[in-house]
Amino acid sequence: MTKPRVLPFYRAVPRLMKDPVAELARMGTDAGGRIVRLDIGPFRPYLVSHPDHVQQVLKTQWSNFAREGMFWRPLRRVTGRSILGDGEGWASSRRILQPLFTARRVASLAEDMAEVVAGHVGELERDARTGRLVDAAHLMTTITNQTVIKVLFGGRISREVGERLLPEFATCATSIGFRLLFPFVPYSMRVPGDRAFLAAAQRIDDIVYPLIEEARAEDAPDGDDGGRPDELVSALIRARMREDGAADLRQVRDDLVSIYGAASETTAMALTWLWTLLHDHPEVNARLRDEIEWVVGDGPVRPSHVQELPYLRMVLQELLRVHPPGWIIPRQVVADTEIGGVPVKAGSQVLVSPYTTHRLEEFWERPLEFDPERWAPEREQRRHRYAYVPFGAGPHVCLGQHLFHLQAALVVAGLLARYRPVLTNPQRFTLVPGASVRPKEALLLRLLPSGTDEEPDAWRPPVAAPAIGVGGAHDWMWPMGAGDGA
Repeated sequence: MTKPRVLPFYRAVPRLMKDPVAELARMGTDAGGRIVRLDIGPFRPYLVSHPDHVQQVLKTQWSNFAREGMFWRPLRRVTGRSILGDGEGWASSRRILQPLFTARRVASLAEDMAEVVAGHVGELERDARTGRLVDAAHLMTTITNQTVIKVLFGGRISREVGERLLPEFATCATSIGFRLLFPFVPYSMRVPGDRAFLAAAQRIDDIVYPLIEEARAEDAPDGDDGGRPDELVSALIRARMREDGAADLRQVRDDLVSIYGAASETTAMALTWLWTLLHDHPEVNARLRDEIEWVVGDGPVRPSHVQELPYLRMVLQELLRVHPPGWIIPRQVVADTEIGGVPVKAGSQVLVSPYTTHRLEEFWERPLEFDPERWAPEREQRRHRYAYVPFGAGPHVCLGQHLFHLQAALVVAGLLARYRPVLTNPQRFTLVPGASVRPKEALLLRLLPSGTDEEPDAWRPPVAAPAIGVGGAHDWMWPMGAGDGA
């Protein structure tokens, strides 16, 4: 029997209040991957980060670690139970959604994605010409949102409706931080973020339910989809009719909201952090731009280009190591068990921490450095299979990983083929926990023409803050988002 490393209340709570994402990761790395028990008042969750333990929780004994408990309550107020749940509800949603996210099907959507990316990249020409600053998070969210709407919802959701959904999902993603950190606080008590969350969730329902009603009215009794064979709303309704004999509107709504949030929010936030890393590592930035210029030219990027951009793939893999979309993956223990020799009782809360796992020195050489070269083919096979879990693992592994890699590659290649984004306010960005981790401060980009080697003096920022920590301008990088999406 092994005792966990215990972090007492007076040490755990102040650290988590100050910087929850970074401090949680440090607690795990300081313990070298050992089980850490956090004393956070009324409950004491176990922090799990060693790849062997991650494998046990997410893969080999996954059925004993359920997606239940207090950590799931904040998110389920908007996503429901469906694909982000467990049990038969999850199994049913998984059976229906999995065929829609295979590598082959995602590849069939690539041309549509490339078209959307090219259109939005072209719209940035005025910003580039005038030198207007662009908010990186808003830019990444807008592009990913438009591609998701196009490839998953066909003509069902207009651009205008998509732009109405954007701020509501962003509000839901950012307003649950307090409840994630202190999930034992009763829901009868209002806490910071509750009012904004509930209002945004209601507005999402006001948009989504009419779309479902419209699709159900269009769907013919013989299974014809009204001319929209590739959009998700009708596909879900037809699948529910086949499986359940009826289309439960709440179930369809939960599936749609879960997939939409995971496909747009987590991808957008991962790509937002990329611009800080490229700023801090000009040699990576230069090599990436050279590869894209050689393969794509001055654009637009096409799906056929993606397989010819191996360094871009390496950059995206390292981005997901440094900034995994799921910063924690919560589980509740079903029956008494042991993890790494530590006895864990039924009902206990377990937190798998990809942020920690991706920074353990035992499994990663120079773990705090951003180094795409670690993903070179000759080096990639040397690591523990569960030392890298940006999309989770086991039966709940994220359905959207193929979509992420294609979508992210098209967005990055499309932008860098036409512009040279310059981060104008490098600094230590504050990590804000929520459904995914986003920067508190705006990341401001100036889009220079792609052939520009030097930034004009008049466009230079006054004085840059010193670069520190992982990748330079930041230190550490949907707990149930892309890291635990299905």
